[in-house]
Amino acid sequence: MIRLALYLLCGAIFGAGLALSGMVNPAKVTGFLDIGRAWDPSLAATMGGAVVTTFLLYWAARRRSRSLLGDEMPKPPSQRVDLALIGGAIVFGLGWGLAGICPAPAFAVAVLNPLALWFVAGLAAGVMGYGLIGRLTSSPD
Repeated sequence: MIRLALYLLCGAIFGAGLALSGMVNPAKVTGFLDIGRAWDPSLAATMGGAVVTTFLLYWAARRRSRSLLGDEMPKPPSQRVDLALIGGAIVFGLGWGLAGICPAPAFAVAVLNPLALWFVAGLAAGVMGYGLIGRLTSSPD
């Protein structure tokens, strides 16, 4: 029960940060992505803060074998840049730019905004399509 409460608290803090930064407002996100006309650089601070926080937490956790809750630490993510990573980044960027909604805030506002609901549906279809393509193209062991 305590573990669930901690997960909910972390999610609430993350959601509050997204809301405070303006990431749940498609106009704010589109303004950040519109470099040619009315560029709004304010979300760069949000991204910079996320990068610094992630770096510091990865640095602090690099030698730990167990998490603060006692779970085994996951293996570090792959450092390999391959076609799947590049393709995924392109699709992510296109979806973000076209809809003006980042995936995490889309879940937060999907119940209030029909555009976000369509975005979440498209995101789910993309994830399922990726999984299907992966299963069809992987060789059996």
